[in-house]
Amino acid sequence: MNFYESLGFLVLGSRLRRLSESFLADVNKVYDEHQLKFDASWFPVFYILSKQKQVSIRYIADELAVSHSAVSQLVSSLQEKGLVKTTASAEDGRKKVVSFTSKGQKLQQQIEPVWNALTKAMEELAKEGTHSRHFLKAIAEMETGLQSASLFERVESHLSK
Repeated sequence: MNFYESLGFLVLGSRLRRLSESFLADVNKVYDEHQLKFDASWFPVFYILSKQKQVSIRYIADELAVSHSAVSQLVSSLQEKGLVKTTASAEDGRKKVVSFTSKGQKLQQQIEPVWNALTKAMEELAKEGTHSRHFLKAIAEMETGLQSASLFERVESHLSK
């Protein structure tokens, strides 16, 4: 048993971070291998825009459950690269809406096959193990559990006993 396995839930966050970093590094390696100037961190915004075409920054923030500020920073970065543009909303001029530029739309179409291959590869990986088949369900259950009581609250309740 390796160090991480021996500590169980005590290092769950560290193991998930390592797993995530490994996945993201390999995905970025695929993009590089296929000469696609794309970074895995852009995926959520690109995916939402690939389905919605034009959305508000607030909509993206709500969908991703991240701050408006974090989305604004990512959108600004993508704007600087010429991949997205922001315009005033037709319904409410105070709101900004985000959409692809032609360059961003072209890139999105080029990376779509990578997303499809990634989905298939991840499904294959999950099917290789008895327990990994249920990985996404397990994550969803933990996310739901954290909505009812945060890890902080749970730890504090054990410390106050």
